[in-house]
Amino acid sequence: MNGKIIVEREPHEKDGKTYQNYFIRGNIRGVDVRVMVVPPDFGGYTVLDIVYAGAKEAELILVPYEIEDEKTGRVSKGYSYAVHSEDEDGTVYECKVKPFRKSDKDMLQMLLR
Repeated sequence: MNGKIIVEREPHEKDGKTYQNYFIRGNIRGVDVRVMVVPPDFGGYTVLDIVYAGAKEAELILVPYEIEDEKTGRVSKGYSYAVHSEDEDGTVYECKVKPFRKSDKDMLQMLLR
């Protein structure tokens, strides 16, 4: 993977229509896992189609953030996630994604360590 985290996609059928599943393969303590990721809203699936441009893989990027609570002054830090690809001319395409379930969030954090 050359230090990159790859988000794969594969088609699945439901009710006669074809949809895409987006996931990260990994191994945690000898257990093969698939971390499912989804866009933040339904319209994000169209954006993901644009980012992938027919490819089966794209890169996951981590976007750092800081949020300060106005009342307490406490600062929370963390990462949001996006799927990223580039054209031959360097044009960047991105779509935010999030872990599908709480268990996917936990596994993603384990993989990132």
